Amino acid sequence: MVDLKGQYAQIKDQVDKSVLDVIASSAFINGPEVHAFQKELEEYLDVKHVIPCANGTDALQIAMMGLGLKPGDEVITADFTFAATVEVIALLQLTPVLVDVEKDSFNIDPEAIRKAITPKTKAIVPVHLFGQCANMDAIQAIAKEHDLYVIEDNAQAIGASYTFADGSVKKAGAIGHVASTSFFPSKNLGCYGDGGAIFTNDDDLAHKIRGIVNHGMYKRYHHDVVGVNSRLDSIQATVLRVKLPNLDTYNAARQDAARKYNAAFYGNNKIITPHISKSCENPICTGCNCHVFHQYTLRIVDADRDALVQHLNEKGIPCGVYYPIPLHLQKAYKDERYNEADFPITNQLVKEVVSLPMHTELDDDQIEFITKTILDFVNG
Repeated sequence: MVDLKGQYAQIKDQVDKSVLDVIASSAFINGPEVHAFQKELEEYLDVKHVIPCANGTDALQIAMMGLGLKPGDEVITADFTFAATVEVIALLQLTPVLVDVEKDSFNIDPEAIRKAITPKTKAIVPVHLFGQCANMDAIQAIAKEHDLYVIEDNAQAIGASYTFADGSVKKAGAIGHVASTSFFPSKNLGCYGDGGAIFTNDDDLAHKIRGIVNHGMYKRYHHDVVGVNSRLDSIQATVLRVKLPNLDTYNAARQDAARKYNAAFYGNNKIITPHISKSCENPICTGCNCHVFHQYTLRIVDADRDALVQHLNEKGIPCGVYYPIPLHLQKAYKDERYNEADFPITNQLVKEVVSLPMHTELDDDQIEFITKTILDFVNG
């Protein structure tokens, strides 16, 4: 699904030197490389504060801790996403409220959010799934109307942009009150281990979060808030510093691969290719970066998706079903409050979606082999 070795080969000399420099310095935790990466990412995102941490799940949990959410507070998020999003809500003894998603974008449905709001609702967590922002115009308006926090789960959309109805543009992760991201190796901006970060433009919130990530300390052995141990190590930071200047190029390569996939599947009524935001004037994003294709996900209709997955595996083509089970049906998160009638889109998508290889090193021969294999199967 990803070719990390191929990507590494292009930046090997820079990565090797930077990692060896960190080892020689022995500044492994909160060293100069971490602080430099923080500043560079702040500039890239045009956000006031980036707080690095140990992984993307921690980042989302710490963002919620920073906002001071209390046990029993309700947090609305999407049913169709990875479990980490709802996992941290449950860990903090908050109440997860899962809602349906849009069929085209796979992102959280603003109307479903509106219907789920109660007096206990405190926050909305839009997940920018597969590399494309949720409808932030509508979500921000709902949050303002009901005085709710917006916590962006930006684990899959680093580098993506969102164009508002008024024409203004912001990077994903720089829109809500606070955002989280992951630097897991397979992400568009990935390190060579675990890593994550929190973004915010709120000075007071940033100060609180900086204490939380470091055992609640602002001064050594003075614990002012309840915290955790969640820090990005210097080796991961130096790898990310090498990769960050290449992020837009990496995303452009993904967009180019998506364009070629789309062209191959064009006109086939059994294959629905990824939807691009209506705010984008391009048929397949080429300049505005509204979709950065962390995943390239098809919907297979009037054909057997599971049989296609088996066929691809037999042909040596990696693929993934993201996600095979809705969160509201996962054993850990089942709740009598949920009604199957409230999740028609999610329940449909889990039967139809399949994600194809998507990375910076895909070449034309690989794409041709993948697409021909799929077309032969669905047309067979």
